[in-house]
Amino acid sequence: MRIDFKLNNQVVSIDVEHSKRLLDVLRDDLNLTSVKEGCAEGECGACSVLFNGMLVNSCLIPAVNISGCEIVTLEGYRGTKRFEAIKQGFEQCGSVQCGFCTPGFVLAAEALLSSNPNPSKDEVIKGIEGNLCRCTGYQMIVDGILAAKEVGKGLW
Repeated sequence: MRIDFKLNNQVVSIDVEHSKRLLDVLRDDLNLTSVKEGCAEGECGACSVLFNGMLVNSCLIPAVNISGCEIVTLEGYRGTKRFEAIKQGFEQCGSVQCGFCTPGFVLAAEALLSSNPNPSKDEVIKGIEGNLCRCTGYQMIVDGILAAKEVGKGLW
């Protein structure tokens, strides 16, 4: 089946099998490696993307359902001023360790700050609850997002 969608501000037209997930199309067909398969059950957030502006787990989305939609991965997001603010906040707070979960957390931070530019600590914790990290203990990620909101004040 041929699907057309917008990926990182580019129109994409691709043939997909009915059994493919959005994750498979992004990684296997389009070579976007920021999107990772962690659990394949929608529990870890390693495969997070922005789907029409909302944070979703791409392992749960059938590829045939993305026709006409807009998808943003870290590869497309990292060219923005908002990404630079999140990157700076994460760097200041040591939010990144092994890096496997980082793309998902960055996009979770974007989704959160887009809907709430001035979240409290508790709201940040709630906003990232769909993403798992085995290295940081989360406090450094929460601190990084809180720092990013200050660095990027006015961007969201």
